[in-house]
Amino acid sequence: MWQRSKLKTKAKGVLKGNYWPAFLVSLIILITGGSHNRSELGSGAGGSGGGSFVNIDSQFIFLIGAVILLLIILRIFIGYILEVGGRKYFIELSQGSSDIGLLGYVFKEKSYINVFKTMLIRSIYVFLWTLLLIIPGIIKSYSYRMVPYILADNPNLSHKRALQLSRQMTAGEKWDIFILDLSFLGWYILGAMFFGIGVFFVQPYYDSTNAELYLKLRENAFENNIANRGELKISG
Repeated sequence: MWQRSKLKTKAKGVLKGNYWPAFLVSLIILITGGSHNRSELGSGAGGSGGGSFVNIDSQFIFLIGAVILLLIILRIFIGYILEVGGRKYFIELSQGSSDIGLLGYVFKEKSYINVFKTMLIRSIYVFLWTLLLIIPGIIKSYSYRMVPYILADNPNLSHKRALQLSRQMTAGEKWDIFILDLSFLGWYILGAMFFGIGVFFVQPYYDSTNAELYLKLRENAFENNIANRGELKISG
């Protein structure tokens, strides 16, 4: 069993003396679309017009579409990899190591294809459930939240096992994780008051707390024989 207050207290302690490196990692994850609070895949935008404004509207729609497409490509081919590396950073930060180089962890492990495939399948699942209905999509996003952390531990784990393990880790925990997210709402509102820039400074706290959550769920998985230390490359 885990408690929100303990996770957040631990996260605050971890960030002491390491805030700015953590801020940089969180910012990179956020820019490349890896925040837990964002949709996995982008959606198109459109509009209509008439008369003399039709050409301007068409150009504007084309520009918006091109930007959205670029962001989706950035998310898929780079964001997935940097997110897993970023989650690895926060896992290691909890254990006393602050190495920004872990952002490139997947490349060092030569696991790009497996991580890319697993994260893409995860995104497609969540996206399709969201198309069905918003609520099931949100539930599935919580079911698969631990996938990048699992890949951070073992980037060569098969996509089927990574998705299964995330579902098992979050079974019976999704409501509490949702409440954990809500507990940051006040911080994000406060951050938004400073021209929206303040939300970036809250993100390391949020990311660090989520890493602590994963470590708790991982330990529970070991204790309940849902996973073993060998498949996640955990010694001891």
